[in-house]
Parts: sequence; structure tokens; C-alpha cells
Amino acid sequence: MATPGGARPGNFPPNYNPNTLANNMQNLQINQPNQQQSSNVGGSAPRPPNTTPFGQQAPHFTGIRPRPPPPGVFPRGPVPPNAPAQPTFPPNTVSARPSGPPPGSQPPPFASRPPPPGAIPSSIGGPVSPSLSAPGPRPGPFTSSPLSSGPTTATHMTAPGPLSNGPPTFAPGMAQSGPQFPPNIGGMPRPAVGPPQSPAFLSSRPSPQPQQMRPSFGSPPTGVPPATGQPAPPFSALPQNIPPPRGPSPFSAPNMGVPPSSSSPYGMQTWPPQPHQVGPPPIPGSMQQSPRMFGMPPGGPPIPNQSMALGQTGQSKIDPNQIPRLTPSSDVILHETRQGNQANPPPPATSEYIVKDTGNSSPRYMRCTINQIPCTIDLLSTSAMQLALLVQPLALPHPSEEPIHVVDFGENGPVRCSRCKGYINPFVKFIDQGRRFICNLCGFTDETPRDYHCNLGPDGRRRDADERPELCRGTVEFVASKEYMVRDPMPAVFFFLIDVSMNAIQTGATAAACSAINQVIADLPKGPRTMVGIATFDSTIHFYNLKRALQQPLMLIVPDVQDVYTPLESDVIVQLAECREHLEMLLESIPTMFQSNRTADSAFGAAVKAAFLAMKSTGGKLLVFQSVLPSIGIGSLSAREADGRSNSSSGEKEAHKLLQPADKILKTMAIEFAEYQVCVDLFITTQTYVDIASLSVIPRTTGGQVYYYYPFSAVSDPAKLYNDLRWNVIRPQGFEAVMRVRCSQGIQVQEYSGNFCRRIPTDVDLPAIDCDKTIMVSLKHDDKLQEGSECSFQCALLYTTVYGQRRIRVSTLSLPSTNMLSNLFRSADLDTQFACILKQAASEIPSAPLVQVRDQATNVCINILYSYRKFCATVSSSGQLILPEALKLLPLYTLALLKSTGLRSDGRIDDRSFWINYVSPLPTPLVIPLVYPRMIAIHELDEKELDDSIIPTSIPLSSEHIAGEGIYLLENGVDCLIYVGDSVKPNILQNLFGISSAEEISNQFILQQYDNPLSKKLNDIMNEIRRQRCSYLRLRLCRKGDPSG
Repeated sequence: MATPGGARPGNFPPNYNPNTLANNMQNLQINQPNQQQSSNVGGSAPRPPNTTPFGQQAPHFTGIRPRPPPPGVFPRGPVPPNAPAQPTFPPNTVSARPSGPPPGSQPPPFASRPPPPGAIPSSIGGPVSPSLSAPGPRPGPFTSSPLSSGPTTATHMTAPGPLSNGPPTFAPGMAQSGPQFPPNIGGMPRPAVGPPQSPAFLSSRPSPQPQQMRPSFGSPPTGVPPATGQPAPPFSALPQNIPPPRGPSPFSAPNMGVPPSSSSPYGMQTWPPQPHQVGPPPIPGSMQQSPRMFGMPPGGPPIPNQSMALGQTGQSKIDPNQIPRLTPSSDVILHETRQGNQANPPPPATSEYIVKDTGNSSPRYMRCTINQIPCTIDLLSTSAMQLALLVQPLALPHPSEEPIHVVDFGENGPVRCSRCKGYINPFVKFIDQGRRFICNLCGFTDETPRDYHCNLGPDGRRRDADERPELCRGTVEFVASKEYMVRDPMPAVFFFLIDVSMNAIQTGATAAACSAINQVIADLPKGPRTMVGIATFDSTIHFYNLKRALQQPLMLIVPDVQDVYTPLESDVIVQLAECREHLEMLLESIPTMFQSNRTADSAFGAAVKAAFLAMKSTGGKLLVFQSVLPSIGIGSLSAREADGRSNSSSGEKEAHKLLQPADKILKTMAIEFAEYQVCVDLFITTQTYVDIASLSVIPRTTGGQVYYYYPFSAVSDPAKLYNDLRWNVIRPQGFEAVMRVRCSQGIQVQEYSGNFCRRIPTDVDLPAIDCDKTIMVSLKHDDKLQEGSECSFQCALLYTTVYGQRRIRVSTLSLPSTNMLSNLFRSADLDTQFACILKQAASEIPSAPLVQVRDQATNVCINILYSYRKFCATVSSSGQLILPEALKLLPLYTLALLKSTGLRSDGRIDDRSFWINYVSPLPTPLVIPLVYPRMIAIHELDEKELDDSIIPTSIPLSSEHIAGEGIYLLENGVDCLIYVGDSVKPNILQNLFGISSAEEISNQFILQQYDNPLSKKLNDIMNEIRRQRCSYLRLRLCRKGDPSG
């Protein structure tokens, strides 16, 4: 068997390597079991010398998003390409009395991203003990446990650089070796943190009469008049309920009557600045002694804001250079989650940062929309902002961050509050010489277990607090005891279901799916717990007996697609080690077996139900490859809209109903799948309308994902299909999970949003969860908070690792409460606020007319800015637009959102449905790029000497930065567009694309690498972007004048 991550037989031709992303992300072998048992108590790994990020130069980071390095392993620094891997013991061992390592070994923690290439030491571990328990229904308030954390093995790779980004050749044993890209500090733009300018900005006079705004998530805040008596925002589409300004907008200079205060505009600094983190600068402007609103300090220091006055001449023209924009930066921020016993506001989600967990959870795992919690619901309503958490429990950390500590309390399990069942955390207060503790969530006083007792120091903290991860770290992972299991942990089951109908065969989708699965088999978790099955379907369902005893796989046909069943259940899903040869042989022969198939019908619903019946006893992942609209059997659909477009005439009012599922059959099936821990991922390889709105119900309910390849191209899409499938099975993930968020008294969870199933109101059921899934948790007040107190939030995720260990990952965040409205605007988190606006807009699209959803999104932005102007900003003329410093980019992002696929009035129904499904679980770092893409000039790559970053500085998204002789790359984390101007020099086209004029551009474009520096730089940039986004972006070439879309 090939070495994991190593080259396999059947390598590409020398100039051909499409698998750069998958190789790069998973030469790391995240989910490998350990080879030797670690004796470290607590399961966390010791850090090699000279690797701590604090007090030393920041290590190079390989991208915006975390990517998976071997858990528990830290980069030692570059290793010679052919040097043998150095074994290391897991770093940062912590004594966790009375704890110890779980029996057997600890599989890797799903807790790290790939370290810089060439710096991956192999770690030492031991064989996994298979005697741990599995899936099944779980007890309510957390009676089971989560993921594994510990060292893993990683094979060091050496391979030539990429010579092509084209599709893979379809051959068995495809090579997995790929280029090791140099680490870089990334070029992802993030909001500016330097001193703001006072840009000129155009604004209209107040409207004479306020009008009532729409309700729903765009409704104005309680106690705040509708946002009509304020300057119109710089949106291209104004809300319909705001009348246009009368006459030309007047010019007004900045308010000169009030000198800026010399004191800090932040008043008393709530959070001390960090040594390596740039804080918000003082902002010019101050507050006059105007009528005091509640929540405002009496005569306090001025509030920071950004005043945007108009130009100096009579022309009503805005200076584009003065408009707030993302300011790209390649600096790495070192972020301590708490300093001086106070919470530190997190860095922007789109920035490069390294976290040191000093009590609060890392912002990668949990972010709040406001980093100071309003004491009352009235204060929150007045601000017009939303109070919510974005939780990404298995997010990948930066390779230089300390791995999550694993703590084993033995048979008794972790210490918990006996009233609210919250877990022990750094904010629990011990009293009575440590014999009792007060829960920070519900305030109940509990007895400390005798074997957990420790005396208190002079500061009131336990003397062993710094030695116990659960008392000094915001995120820890507990080994679950037997009480958290209702059955043994489930095995890792992967079942592949392939469409072999006539359309799928003729478009090459079946061949691409079989080739991708064949290559990915080698990347499935190793060991006896990994099981696989395969079936194909058209108008009937074909199972395959993969028993080793048979000379070749045996096809078993199920013709009844109304009342389906599974033949020979025990032989349909078998251990991977037992059937690998048969499986590879079958995958090579399927495209040939069905090449003359003339059956156009697809029994998708029946096939999924039959596969579920085969998996029902174990649970697992069902990966479905579908090419046409299901037309026969259970859950069959009809073309509700022939070409997938909404009618622009009479049907427009009802167009949103095409974004709702056609019926409830598939939803009912999905709920049953979730109950038995079956997660469905759907790969749609189509050239026609397939009603994603109906099909996507199954992945959304079961914690899965929709992948969409439209129009599917057999030339350019197989490479993306392979990379997407590979990342799906190798990324850090857990099975049969339950999640609950608990809050301090006075706050409660209002609603959860994301890809999951809920059977009881307090818990979220997740048949599978991975590092890319985020869940939005909306919060509400149920009582008044005490000013000066801290408000705590705790997310607990109980899950099974791919190696069968039950773990509980607990993340705790404690934030100060405030009675001052100005503090809310000062501590707002722009990326999280906008992510909530985006996700709420996406959830509204299927149930409301598009115009209404656009108005609501616009009104959210207007209401926030209006509230700030009315209650917090310096007294100024009505011709100025006043923006809070923390939210100065909110109007820009809102305008960008209105132009996105989901909210544009044109476009296909399936495209909009896919956008809604993509946004639902989207991590915060990918939200901003989705609506405000990154643009790079690539025709100048030869002329620019790049610094440490592979990706050059991005340029603003406006037409004045586009030249006719230029070539520009635009990417949003999903697609990548290369725009070719109409007067590009022929030699540049020849060097980059091997063509002499833009007229020769092919529709099915594959980026090749040619023997010149310009082509090499472009390929390096594409590979780095794909690695940063953990996605093999589709690449398209377009010219000036080509139709959009």
C-alpha cells in the first residue's frame, strides 16, 4: 500500500499536476492514529524550543484560513527537502490531576492547520484502542462526548513544483504527491486600523417626513425613529420607503466649531492594547453637551467616529480615494484573548493572526457580534445591532498556536455545575478554601469533588489553576466517560452513490466521479474501523457485494423505486482493508459497464433511501453524485421552471416560492437520516436545472454540504471534483455530534442557524461536523445584567472522532457588560455583524420577495448608522455622513451584498439556491471575500518584486483601477475569474496562456504552466489562493464585453 501522502503509481506526466490543493492540504495526514502511546497527562503536546509565537518573530503563515497540520505538532523550522522526519513528543504537556491519558492512544486533535511546508516533524503515538464507543441517539443535556486530540504521524514529502492546474488523468493509483509551497503571510485584505482620514462624502438632506420601515430583520430598532431623517447612505439602491433628497446635496465642511479633545476618544480604555496588536486610533471630533441620551456618559469624552464631509467646490462629486475601503496588510497579529483580567477584542476575521489562549476561547472557535454585552434589551434595541455568536467548534488553528489540551477526568467525567450542567472553566469562582465553587453561568454554588480539591492562593485563585488547562484555557477537550454514551462509538463509514443515467454518462460526470473516488480511497482513515460501500443508480438501484471471497464484485439490482430495500446488508458495507482491490476494480469498470446506457430517468430519492437502509445500523457519511433532475420513484421532482429562471413578468411576485422545497418527502427522509447519524454530501455535476432548492434539504438537515458544478465540463471540472471530495474526507471532522450553547443569567439562546437537525429546543444534532461548518447562535435578554459584571457564553460539542473516541470540546467566552451605548459601537465586530446580516438575508430569500429582502438588508445598515449618528456622534451639519470607526466598512459591504448572486434580480433559480446553501454554514473569514472579492493585477507580476507574500497586494474594486492593457484576477473563495483587457500586449498573453490574442480564449479554460517567470508566478498565486481558501476554485477566463454570469 502506498505511503500516506507519498507518491503512488501512475504518476502524472511531468508537466501535469492538477492536485496541488489536495496534496498541499493533506500531505499532512490529519486523521492518522498514533503509533506509540504518549505518557503525557492531559494529552497536549510539549512545544519544541524556539517555537512560541509570543516574544519572537511571527512565523510565516500559509493562508487566511486555518489549514490542518498534524495535531499536536509544531513546526520546527525548515527541514532539508530530503531529510528524514524528526520524531517529537507531543508538546505543552499539562498535568491534569486527577486526570490521565485515555486508554490506548489519543488520535490527533482536530485542532491544527498545516505548518509551513518542510517543517512537519512526525510525531509519536500508539495504536488506537478500538474498544471505545459509537453513535446512536444521545442523551439530552450532554450525556456523551467529543473529539480526539493528540499527536499524529506525517510523512515528509518532496515533489517537483506544480506544472499544471489541469484536470487529473483518470488512472488508478493516481499520484498524490504535490508541490510544497513556501509559506507566506498571505495577502488577504482586512479593515484598516490606522488613523482614519476625514474623507469627503456626499450625503443628502434629511427627508421631511419619517416613514415606517419594513419589519423583520431589517426593521428599525425599538425607540429609534425610522431612518429617514438622516443623510441617505451611499447605496445605489435606496430603500423604497425613503424619499429622494430635494435638490442637489449641499456641501459642508467638517464641523470646525468644536476642537478635538486631547483626551483618549475611548474614555477609559476598556481593553489594554496588546504589545503586538494595533488598536483603534484616536478619531478627530468630539461631543458637545447636547441632551444626554440614556446609555451615554454625562459630559464624557468624545466618541470616535468617522465624519465624512463633502468636497470644497460646488461639484457634487465624491472623491473615491476618500471612501473607506479594505486596507490590505500582510502583518501577522499576535492576539492574547485576555489581558489584565479583561477580554481583548479579537482581530478582524479576515486578518492573519496567531492566538494565545489566556482564558477566553480563540476567536476562531467563537465570535460575538459585540465585544461588550449591553445590560438591557432597550440599550441593544437602540443600537440597532444584533447580539449573536458565530460558533465554529472544530475550526483549524494557525500552525504556530498551541494545540487544544485534552483532559481526562477518568470514570467520573469532567466537573460540571449540578444545576445548569455547565462545564468547569476559567471563570468559575472557588470559595471556602476551594471546597465549593460558584458557576459563572447560573450562579449556583456547588461542592468541589473531593479528588478535585485544591487550596486557594492569596489572590483567591486555586494554586493549581495555571497547571490545569480547564482552569486557564478558554477551549479544552474532555475525554467523555461512559455516561456520555448510549452505545459504542460508531465506525467511520463512507458510502458512495453514483448517478449512471444517460446524461451523467454522456457528459463525463460518471467517469469523473469514479476517478475521484478511486484516488481518494487511499486518503480514507486507516484501520479496521473504516468501512466503505458503493452503489449506482439510474431508474433502478445497483448495489455491489464487495466481499473478498468473491472473484469480482457482484451486482445486486433493486428494481422497486417506490418501496426500496437493501439486499445482503452485511455484505454491502465492508471493511476497507478487506475490499480495496475489489473497490478499485469496480470503480475502473463502472463507466464502461454503463457506457451504452440509454435510461434517462434518475431515481435519486429511492437510491438515497436504499443507501440509508444499508447504513442505518452504523451511521456514517453518504456521498452522492447526481447529474439530472430526479424523475422517478420516491421524492421525484418535476421541472417547476423549465430553464431554472424566474419569470420577470406576472410570476415575479411568487418567484421566491421556487426557492422552497417542492414537497415534504425529502425533508421527512432527511430527519430520519439525522436520527440514525447519516450525513449526506451532495455533488451536483449537471448541465441543466436540477431543483437544488428541493435536493439541498437532505444535506442541510444532516450536517452535510452541497457542491455544485454548473455547467459541468469533463475537461476542466474533474480536477475540482477530485479536490473537493478529497478535502471532504480528510478534513478534521467528527460524527454523531450534539452541540449546546449556555449563557450567563440574563441572556438566553433565541435561535440556532446552520446545517443541522433539532429534535429538542436546547440542542443541535449533527450527524457530522467538520472544520468548515459554522453555526449562528442568536441571543436575547431575559433579564437585566449588572454593569461591570462579565457575561459568559459556553459552547459544548460532544462528538466521536473518526477513530472512535468520544470527546467533549468546550469553548468559553467571557465579555464585559456595559450600560453605555458608545461602548457598544466601539466594541462592535464588523466581520461578525456583517456575517449575521448575510446569513439572515439568505434565510429570508425563499420566503419573501427579493425586493423586500434587499430593503431589509439595507435598512439594517441604515438603522445602525442612524442610531450612532443620533446618540453618539459629534453635533455636525446634516450634510455629513458619520460612521463609527469599528463599522465604517458596513455600508460598503451592504452595497456589495445587494450585488451578490443571492440578491441580484437576474440569475438562475439553481444558482440562487446554491448560494443560500453555501452561505448557511459559511465560516466568518470567508464571508467578506464572498461579497467583496480580492482583485489582483497579474500583468505586472514581472515588474514587481514581491515581499514575503506570494500574492501581491490587492487593488480596489472600481473601474478606475482597470486598464485596457491589463489582466486581472478576481476571486471570492468560490470562483476565480481572470479578466483580459482589450489591448493586452501579445507577448504577455503568450507567456501566461499560450495564446496570441484575447479572441483565442477557450470556454473550457485550464491554466497551464509555461517555461517563463510570469507563468510560474501566476500558477504560484493560484495554488496559494486555493490553499488559503481550502477550496479548488473554478477558474474562468473572460474578456471585455463578455456577458456577466
